[in-house]
Amino acid sequence: MHFLDMLRQAERLNDSLLCVGLDPDPERLPGAWQGDASRLFDFCAAIVDATRDLVIAYKPQIAYFAAHGAEAQLERLIGHIRRVAPRVPVILDAKRGDIGSTAEQYAKEAFVRYQADAVTLSPFMGFDSVEPYLRYPDKGAFLLCRTSNPGGSDLQNQRLADVDGQPRVYEHLARLAQGPWNTNGQLGLVVGATYPQEIERVRELAPTVPLLVPGVGAQGGDARATVRAGYRAEADGTPRGLVIVNSSRAVLYASGGADFAAAARAAAQATRDELNAARR
Repeated sequence: MHFLDMLRQAERLNDSLLCVGLDPDPERLPGAWQGDASRLFDFCAAIVDATRDLVIAYKPQIAYFAAHGAEAQLERLIGHIRRVAPRVPVILDAKRGDIGSTAEQYAKEAFVRYQADAVTLSPFMGFDSVEPYLRYPDKGAFLLCRTSNPGGSDLQNQRLADVDGQPRVYEHLARLAQGPWNTNGQLGLVVGATYPQEIERVRELAPTVPLLVPGVGAQGGDARATVRAGYRAEADGTPRGLVIVNSSRAVLYASGGADFAAAARAAAQATRDELNAARR
């Protein structure tokens, strides 16, 4: 199944725009697991089991596993998601950005080794850093466009003097993702929830691509403003371009006790309901 079809199916099945980010910090694991990197899988699997009917996607962040030599746990986790939530896509948050044979290896890492359905990419090196991922026709790729960190303005908000209309860098990326780069309908864009006006601008320039929006929850992004800025529906209610709203720490660390999974479910359900209220 094509990645976009998986997204739409999960959106309908779980009535959700919520993506749960799986960013497990050993120092924040609950109880006796605290500080024990061998428990990353156990922690994340419990979160998945508690939220699998509430989400449109899961987004494991590779650095939280690789930093602790826990790549095998990440492989096991994605396999677990496949078993317990087979209709929920997995977006590997890797932010890769290289060219040629190196990009080919990164694509193989994401889609063959980890069996992810999509991956996040940095497009700074241009289309030939993106194209190797598009050789996997059923997979997706989300390009960093207007990120939620304060330093994102250093480059993303600068104007391109040699491009017609002098668009900002993030606006130019949005046009490329909607147009010439999106050869098989596989591209999406990453736009931070801390900039709702710019989410709206990206949606204007890229009306059909899915937007992955981090920054809701611990980073202070407004869930309602995010949906209002980025979610659009046709007259029959079919989304023109999906909005995938990510929350990580607010869900993962809703409790530091033995009830962490139940607390994570409650936090995920509250966020899902808030997102749904905004779009309806």
